[in-house]
This record gives sequence, C-alpha cells and structure tokens, in this order.
Amino acid sequence: MNDHSEKYVADHLFSQREEDFEHASFDREIAFYDSICSGNIELVRVFSTPLCGEGYGILSEDPLRNLKYHYVISTALIARFCVNSGMTPEEAYNLSDIYIMKADKCKTEAEVHATHTEMIESYTRNMRRVLNSGIYSKQVVKALDYISDHLHSRIMINDAAEYLQISPAHLSRIFKAETGIPFSSYISKAKAEEAAKLLLFSEYTDLEISNLFCFSSQSHFITVFKKYIGVTPKEYKKRYKLHGLKSEEEAP
Repeated sequence: MNDHSEKYVADHLFSQREEDFEHASFDREIAFYDSICSGNIELVRVFSTPLCGEGYGILSEDPLRNLKYHYVISTALIARFCVNSGMTPEEAYNLSDIYIMKADKCKTEAEVHATHTEMIESYTRNMRRVLNSGIYSKQVVKALDYISDHLHSRIMINDAAEYLQISPAHLSRIFKAETGIPFSSYISKAKAEEAAKLLLFSEYTDLEISNLFCFSSQSHFITVFKKYIGVTPKEYKKRYKLHGLKSEEEAP
C-alpha cells in the first residue's frame, strides 16, 4: 500500500470520528476480519456486508467514486489485519495494490462490488495457505481446505478422499497422525467453533445454526457443541451476549 493510500485511510478514520457517523456493529465487523484471517471462506460470506451499506459515510457525491473510496479503505484494513495474522507485508500490500488498481478500472458499481468480493476471498484463501504451510503435508492441507470449504455441508471422509485421490483409510491415518485428532472429530470441532461465532455475531437461532452446519438434529448439535465448547448453545449465548459481548470473567 502506498503513502497516498495510508494517508487516505488515516484521513478517513479521523473524519469519521469527528463527524460521528453511525457504523455497523463493531463486534460483527471484528468477526468478519477474524474470519478472513483464519482463512474461513464460508464464515466470511456469512459476516460480509455490502460495500457502502448502512452506516457508511458519504465520501463523494458521485456514487461510483464513493464506492471506490470505500473499496480502498476496506482493502487497506484487510491487508493490515492479514499482516498482523502472519501474512508477509510484501504479499499483503502487493495484493492490495493489485485489487485497488483493478477496482480503479471498474466502470460500474456492480463491477466494484464483484471485485470487492473477489478481493476478500483472495485474502481469505491466501491466509488459509499461510496458516497451513509448513505445518502439514500437502495432502492434509488439501483435506483441511476441503473441510473449510464444506463446513455447511455433510462432510464424509469418502468424499474428501475421492477429492484428494487417495483411499479413505490412508486419509484417516495421515490426518490423525498430523493433526492429532480423527477426521470426523476435527469436523465436529470446527463446526462447533464456527457455530459459537454465529451465536455471538448473528441473529440465527440455534435451530437455524444446526441446519446451517447440517447436523442430523438440533439435539445432536447441542451435544456436539457442549462437547467442544463446554456449555450448551443456550448457556453460551446467555454467558456472552446478555449485555453485549463479555469476557468469561465478567459473565454472570
């Protein structure tokens, strides 16, 4: 990101504070950036909000130019979060420059929105690669990618093995050896952790979340959630969402 972009972001943030614009929920915004930094493409799609939606300030009277200004700010912030989460500054800011230049060439608002979605998903996939590189074998990395891309589906080891072009038995063996947890248990744990985020940062009901992650029943969802999170979904929401997000020490 060049000096002009840095100055623009700083000036924008200052003007927003000065003029006291109403912004989107801070907790949900942080959940969105966390989802990008964790490489979770499906959760990113859940928390993503339209560029220049409710709560955004007006930076130009020209709608297309206004959208592009907010695009620059969004890209700069995502780049910063990714750097803080382990992406090299060179990679993060090169991506930023590439996508800002791409947006600059857009002729319509629809093109800007499409490029914005592409930019977000590019950062997310690159963060997932950063987090997994050097830790697991290529086959296990691909298995983890498969799980992340299909969390909202019923994931079967046979399907994952077919995608990787290896036998289910081999996948089961190398997955547990490298991650320390069986394939099916990893999926249940991942779904419970993502469900916990939705309980805090969305308006989905327990039943809707259960269906979203393709649990066989709501009771099965509650059982899995309690196993990996330590409390039931109802208790979790009561503890952390009674008067806004609270720490465990502050919860009643």
